[in-house]
Amino acid sequence: MTVYRQGLLKSPMAFLKVAFGLLITVSLAHPGLGFGWGFGGAPSYGLFPQFYQFSCPQADDIVMSVLDKAIAKEPRMAASLLRLHFHDCFVQGCDASVLLDDSATIASEKNALPNRNSIRGFEVIDEIKAKLEEACPQTVSCADILAMAARGSTVLSGGPSWELPLGRRDSKIASLSAANNNIPPPNSTLQNLIALFQRQGLDEVDLVALSGGHTIGVARCATFKQRLYNQNGNNLPDETLERSYYYGLKSVCPKSGGDNNISPLDFGSPVKFDNLYFKLILWGKGLLNSDQVLLTGNVGNTMELVKAFAEDGNLFFEQFAKSMIKMGNINPLTGFNGEVRKNCRLVN
Repeated sequence: MTVYRQGLLKSPMAFLKVAFGLLITVSLAHPGLGFGWGFGGAPSYGLFPQFYQFSCPQADDIVMSVLDKAIAKEPRMAASLLRLHFHDCFVQGCDASVLLDDSATIASEKNALPNRNSIRGFEVIDEIKAKLEEACPQTVSCADILAMAARGSTVLSGGPSWELPLGRRDSKIASLSAANNNIPPPNSTLQNLIALFQRQGLDEVDLVALSGGHTIGVARCATFKQRLYNQNGNNLPDETLERSYYYGLKSVCPKSGGDNNISPLDFGSPVKFDNLYFKLILWGKGLLNSDQVLLTGNVGNTMELVKAFAEDGNLFFEQFAKSMIKMGNINPLTGFNGEVRKNCRLVN
């Protein structure tokens, strides 16, 4: 009667391999069922795309339905959610620490210099979490919600999709100091950008590809004003700025005041995920210093990468997807580490 004789599985060994594989999958998806396999009897855990296949199969559909409405209502939200994932992963790894509010024991990362009056989209994450808690209580982590929202926002803006490894758990702590020190400032030099990315295990290719996320979204005047009025401490504009673009930006950002006025990072297609961002950099129309130095910084291969992505949109999409997976794998909490928060703003 054995199933392998019916042509479904060729041998008893193949049957055992499948059964063994299923057992491991169940063990990983439900850490409470740890079988103690692995080195020294300790279970080993990693991220994998099918993590919620049995415990919450509708997770991605729920995420996408909330994103669909939120981005239709405010297209800029896609960029905000993509950025939230980035600002999370660069501090303690991808653990949803960025979502924690101030409390008696937590100094929120939301108050860090790169985040204050800047990161947004928390209400959308709250809505996704509430719907997931209804469907699958205490199953889907806030860290995974951030990763799924970043991918969904990219897709809904016309960008690439990717097979997303899941299974992150949520941190019980935040780090205001790491948020201040690890997130690249908008006026970064190229050396500084490369160093901050290397600290997270990301290379120059990842740096340029992930910077391409600036193909959507906007930035506040405060983040690029020095380029218009005092780039090198000499009260002169940044000479790498193309002239007509420079005059346009001056009309949006006066020398004094107007710090919260906004300008698109990619003024040609600010809500469409494409490779125009790289073309604009080649034309001297990168908005932030950290955008333009990818071309002018004279370190490593970033100039060649900007040119390659400007020339070939498919190449950019392919690399962006790979680099997003790599970024999403920075020091995740898995297995019995951390927790699955019921409310993304508070520890349980």
